[in-house]
Amino acid sequence: MDKLKQLIASDMTAVDAVIRTRLHSEVALVNQIGEYIINSGGKRLRPALVLLSAQSFGYTGKHQHDLAAVVEFIHTATLLHDDVVDESDLRRGRETANALFGNAASVLVGDFLYSRAFQMMVDVGEMRVMQTLADATNVIAEGEVLQLLNCNDADVDVANYMRVIHCKTAKLFEAAMRLGAILGKASAAEEEAASKYGMHLGTAFQLIDDVLDYSADEAQTGKHLGDDLAEGKPTLPLIYAMQHGSQQQADVVRNAIEQGDVSKFSEVLNIIRDTGALDFTRQQAMQEAEAARACIAGLVDSKHKQCLLELAHFAATRQF
Repeated sequence: MDKLKQLIASDMTAVDAVIRTRLHSEVALVNQIGEYIINSGGKRLRPALVLLSAQSFGYTGKHQHDLAAVVEFIHTATLLHDDVVDESDLRRGRETANALFGNAASVLVGDFLYSRAFQMMVDVGEMRVMQTLADATNVIAEGEVLQLLNCNDADVDVANYMRVIHCKTAKLFEAAMRLGAILGKASAAEEEAASKYGMHLGTAFQLIDDVLDYSADEAQTGKHLGDDLAEGKPTLPLIYAMQHGSQQQADVVRNAIEQGDVSKFSEVLNIIRDTGALDFTRQQAMQEAEAARACIAGLVDSKHKQCLLELAHFAATRQF
């Protein structure tokens, strides 16, 4: 991450300037909530992907900064809506916007960020950029609905779980990489390779997020352990534990998912550890990371390509 930050530091400063300029609204509460969310930390991986992808294909213009900001706005809007749906009160170690400002304000400011993002992408004047982002936001919305339908359903299988990940999380990673390739006038094959890298990277990233919900240091992640269980989300560690534990263990996990019973967290955590569910999920994340690396192996060597290769490894091995 340090290498990534150093490589694109000046570009990220330009992206931050775009974000601050385009976040402005005549409505004070929009400014207040928007500033609160944008300044609340985060790895800024998605806008970084736009920059790394564009520069891997030789692009040097300012549209990379605009589209990186667009991707960050879309991501931030999804976080605002997610936290309302999940009734979350903590993100990145701070109160969520909905906890601080209320659900209605959070949803509406999320809508503002979506609409501002679309204003900005129109300014770029590239139809394929608009198509990529319009498709991505639609798929993300479908993923959110799928996840909602899966809550408290202990019969969700791995395929259904992976479909949610691909829609809800990996799609924006994929779009970010494709945007950079479009700006860099990459060939059709190169563009497809870049977008598939993003899909596998985003999948690895989400798999590790699901691991960290049962293993991380709360001070590092800035969220409560067991939040997924409390929300009744059947993530891969839970699915694997039910499939590979004893009948009694499977019943405990099943009941915890169906009831969203966080009081069973310690018992469920022991079952997850006994069955090796976290190790299995990390292995799956590493497979996704290696698939991501393979996708861009044929691109021209550069510092930006090397950073993308290392970023894939980071996504699958991170502890925060």
